[in-house]
Amino acid sequence: MADASKPDLLALSERLEEVAGYLHIDEKRVKVAELEARSAEPGFWDDADEARSVMAHLSAARDDVTGIESARSRLEDARTALELGEETGDEDLLAEASEIADSLERDLSELELSSWFTDELDHGDAIVTVTPGQGGLEAQDWCEMLFRMYLRYCDRRGWKVTVNDAPAAEVIGIDRATFTVSGKNAYGMLRAEQGVHRLVRISPTDDKKRRQTTFAGVEVLPVLPDDVEVEIDPNDLRIDVYHASGHGGQGVNTTDSAVRITHLPTGTVVTCQNERSQLQNKAFAMKILKSRLYEMELEKRAAELDELRGPKHDIGFGNQIRSYVLYPYQLVKDLRTGVETGNVESVLDDGDLDRFVVGYHRWVVGGGGAS
Repeated sequence: MADASKPDLLALSERLEEVAGYLHIDEKRVKVAELEARSAEPGFWDDADEARSVMAHLSAARDDVTGIESARSRLEDARTALELGEETGDEDLLAEASEIADSLERDLSELELSSWFTDELDHGDAIVTVTPGQGGLEAQDWCEMLFRMYLRYCDRRGWKVTVNDAPAAEVIGIDRATFTVSGKNAYGMLRAEQGVHRLVRISPTDDKKRRQTTFAGVEVLPVLPDDVEVEIDPNDLRIDVYHASGHGGQGVNTTDSAVRITHLPTGTVVTCQNERSQLQNKAFAMKILKSRLYEMELEKRAAELDELRGPKHDIGFGNQIRSYVLYPYQLVKDLRTGVETGNVESVLDDGDLDRFVVGYHRWVVGGGGAS
C-alpha cells in the first residue's frame, strides 16, 4: 500500500485476528508450553525418533505463535508511527507506517497460507518427480526446464533440495528428475504443482522452426514421518544395481552405486543414483517407494468412497493444469484457477511461482477443488 491509513490498518488488524483464529493460536500457545516442559524431562532423548517428532511439533507450533505475536507488535508500531506522523506532519513517520504495513501484509499472506494446511503431512517435506510426456526429445528438454524452475523456486523459499535421481537424456534434457524438498510447508505448498504441465514454443531441435506442443508430468508425494508405517514384504521387491550416469560427479560413475527397486504387486519402479553409496541410494529409493505406496492406498480408499457417493464430475480442463506459452505470444496460465502472467521468464528462469501456488490453495479453500 502506497500510503497507509487508519482504515488500512483496521483491515490488517481484522485480517490478523482472523488468521490467528484459523491457526488456533491460544491452543497452540498452551501446546508450546506443554511440549517445552516435555522436552525438558529427564530421559527425553532416550527415544531419539520420538524426541525428534516432539521437537518438530514444538518448532511448528512456536513458529505460528511467534508469527502472530510479531505481527501484532508490528501492527502497533504502524499505528503509532501513523498517528505521530499525522499529528506532526512528519513524512518519515508516515513512510515508516506504510513500510511496516506492507511488510505485515506479506507476512499475513504467509500465515494465512499456513492456516489452510490442515493435514499433518502438509507441514512436512515433499518428494517431487518430473517425467517427460508426449513430445519426444522436446519433452525431455521440457522436463529439465521444469526441474530447474522448481530448484529456483525452492531456493527462493529457502528450502533445502536433495536431488535423488536426474539422469541426462542421450540427446537433450533429462529422462526424469526426482528430488526431495525439505522445509516448512514444503509438501502443502508443492502439491499445487501436481499434474500435467504443457509447453508451447518454437522447437529448438526443428530446422524448420515449427511450433511444438510438449507435455511433462509432475508428481508430488509427502515424505512420511517415522511413525507412519507402510507394510512392504521383502519378497515383493526386485532390487537391481547398475552404473550411475549423468549428474553426480566422477565418483558416482565408477561403481554399481545406482539402485532400481521394483514393487512387483503394483509394478511401481523407483530409481536413485545421486548418492555415492549403494546403501544410501537404496535407503532413498525405499523412502520414495513407501511414499508412493502410501499415496496409492489413499487414492484407492478415495476411489472406494467416490463409488459409494456416486460419479464425480471433472472440472473440465482435462489433465493439464497449467500452460506455458512462449510462441506466438508469452503467457503462463493456470487452467484451474485462472491465475496468469505474461512474464514467462520470471516463472521459468527465476522460479517465481508463488502467485500460482497461493492462487491454487486460495481456490481450493474457496471451494474450487479438492485439496
